Amino acid sequence: MNDLVFIKDNERALTTSLLIAERFGRKHDIVLRAIRNMECSDDFNARNFAAVEYTDKKGESRPMYQITRDGFSFLVMGFTGKEAAKFKEEFIAAFNAMEAELNNPERTKLRAFQLLLGDVKRLEAEIEQKDEVIELQAVELKAQAPKVQYCNEVLQATNTHTTTTIAKELGMSAQKLNAILRELGVQYYHDGHWVLYAKHQDKGYTKTRTTTFEGSNGETRTSITTTWTESGRQAVHRAVRRYNEQHASASNLKRVV
Repeated sequence: MNDLVFIKDNERALTTSLLIAERFGRKHDIVLRAIRNMECSDDFNARNFAAVEYTDKKGESRPMYQITRDGFSFLVMGFTGKEAAKFKEEFIAAFNAMEAELNNPERTKLRAFQLLLGDVKRLEAEIEQKDEVIELQAVELKAQAPKVQYCNEVLQATNTHTTTTIAKELGMSAQKLNAILRELGVQYYHDGHWVLYAKHQDKGYTKTRTTTFEGSNGETRTSITTTWTESGRQAVHRAVRRYNEQHASASNLKRVV
């Protein structure tokens, strides 16, 4: 009888339309047609008849239904005759045996253990995935480390550069550099020293140095000097390159004209 009913997913006792056809001596196509023509609700059908496929002796896929105890009872209630009654009893006995096995305490423990094992495997997979993400982030951080170090140690450094120093790097005088930056709309002269226009003031390009000195009359006086941070120095270099490119283009245009 055990070949009439089987357990699926460790939780349900099922039979198939193929087993029913074989045991009741009916063609499988007729049993399939009977299932499809049953006058039961869609909900009952969905809960008790699952359309699947099996491979026949020729290796071809064929349709079949997996059927619950309730689905079996509904389907074969119209099967009559002495032999049919015998087969109904055999199927019901097989269902009872399988359901008893499902309710066996040892099997219940095994099912609980399998569920727990599945949870453990899912957690291990999640941890492994997170480890991979962390490893990738570590690689990215390592790749970014030189840039971060440069930003922290150079661009954000408190040391500053005078306009004269930057001008020498660019091969010109401080007076010439100040004139270029004024022409580019970077700075303007106010109250004895150069000041950035508003659009550049909040970018951390400059700092001011205040120095004290003794005047001709012996009084202590102060002098404010605008200096450039490292990020400001780089901005000045970019601005001068842009200025040179613009003037080079204008010069070439004049020669063409």
